[in-house]
Amino acid sequence: MAGKSDVEMKKGGRGKPKASKVVSRSSKADLQFPVGRIARFLKAGRYAQRVGAGAPVYLAAVLEYLATEVLELAGNAARDNKKSRVGPRHIQLAVRNDEELSKLLRSVTIANGGVLPNIHSTLLPKKAGKEKGDIGSASPWDSVPVDIICFC
Repeated sequence: MAGKSDVEMKKGGRGKPKASKVVSRSSKADLQFPVGRIARFLKAGRYAQRVGAGAPVYLAAVLEYLATEVLELAGNAARDNKKSRVGPRHIQLAVRNDEELSKLLRSVTIANGGVLPNIHSTLLPKKAGKEKGDIGSASPWDSVPVDIICFC
């Protein structure tokens, strides 16, 4: 091996040696969100002087988890409304009905999301057919003993 040139060291004979296939950081981490793009944004945003190698991977994983969670709940809301597409209303219903997501997105306004259906209990009609022993019966004197009542 001492006197052999680079050409003789090649394996496979002709042409340039095959370079190893480029594998993205997203595929290495088994993520759908772009790790390289998030790394670029972290560097360009000047959030810190230096950005570690694991930071964009971790952030991409967190963002992917949140997106998956919201889309799953919104898909369930769309299915409940017999729709095949997820719209802003379904995202609003999904986020506001989930305690943790609602806390996270408390100050966020979702355009065309509407509001949660809610009727205050005092506005609901009274229950019909109350019996004599029920609380809140018609007369306030029903609970007072008869010997105390004086009709003078």
